[in-house]
Amino acid sequence: MHSGFTIAHVSADLSGVGSGALRDERLLSGLLIAAAGAAGLNTSGAPVVRVAPTGGISALLLLDPCHVSLHTLPDQGLVLVDVMARDEAGAAKALDVFVRRLAPTAVASVTRSRGAVPA
Repeated sequence: MHSGFTIAHVSADLSGVGSGALRDERLLSGLLIAAAGAAGLNTSGAPVVRVAPTGGISALLLLDPCHVSLHTLPDQGLVLVDVMARDEAGAAKALDVFVRRLAPTAVASVTRSRGAVPA
């Protein structure tokens, strides 16, 4: 990496989400794609999705050069969202896609700058 390259990394816990949405593979895959579009990122293929025996879903969408991923815990009404985007504005727009569609009762998120090389 060169010294001017940084990525915005947002990790968020969305709680109070209906368990039906958190078990909906098609909905969640679509949200990954919509989040990438909102951030202005290009997909590198279709989302990779794994459904656990408990009904929880783990999904990953690889982007150029970033990713959007999620893990759901339907019995707890919780979805963990991870967004790496080119800038904070794009990462915030991607997270907003999940917040608007899943309508959590609470959102806790942390944004960090990644990839910066100290001078």
